[in-house]
Amino acid sequence: MRVVLIGPPGSGKGTQAGLLGARLNLTSVGTGEILRAAVRQNTPIGQAVGPLINQGLLAPDSVVNDLVAELFRGAQRPDNFVTDGYPRTLAQAVAFDALLRQQFLQLDAVVNLAIGDDEVVRRIGNRRSCPNPTCGASYNLLTRPPKKAGICERCGAALVLREDDREETVRRRLNEFHRCTDSLLEHYDRQGLLRTVSALDPAETTFANIVRSTGVK
Repeated sequence: MRVVLIGPPGSGKGTQAGLLGARLNLTSVGTGEILRAAVRQNTPIGQAVGPLINQGLLAPDSVVNDLVAELFRGAQRPDNFVTDGYPRTLAQAVAFDALLRQQFLQLDAVVNLAIGDDEVVRRIGNRRSCPNPTCGASYNLLTRPPKKAGICERCGAALVLREDDREETVRRRLNEFHRCTDSLLEHYDRQGLLRTVSALDPAETTFANIVRSTGVK
């Protein structure tokens, strides 16, 4: 099974990718985490995209495409996968189509996780993250608060509101998402791959709806 998840920040792509990966034995491909890791490690790519990420802007298509191509052309190429946050633009989708053809792979479904902007802001604004690079645990004050307010349960560090989780940054990210997404959804709709699932339901309900819409057994 090969599935692409599309949705704005805060729509639950990461949660659903995790559930699909664990229960259907799919490799989760999350470009957002790959890029954030590059920023934390201060790699050349991290230095280039760090300021963009902090402003809620997207990394250049060429950078993201290169990261994904490196994975799929490598020795650990995933044959069955779910992507979280890739492709984000039509240019990325076209590049991914070509990459998959080169690897003799094809997508089974593209799931659009539908959610309103105000709900996204509410969800993300309640995220808290552990700044300890060896830990990196995340929490949500609405759905999964830490046992002790403001303190990471794993390492005891003081939790922070990440710069890219602040409302003004989230609004910019949403503007970028909407600017890029219409043509992306149309691209996959023309291929007969697009499925739309509400992201407002509890995670387990959303997971069941994704499974149902994609025909996974």
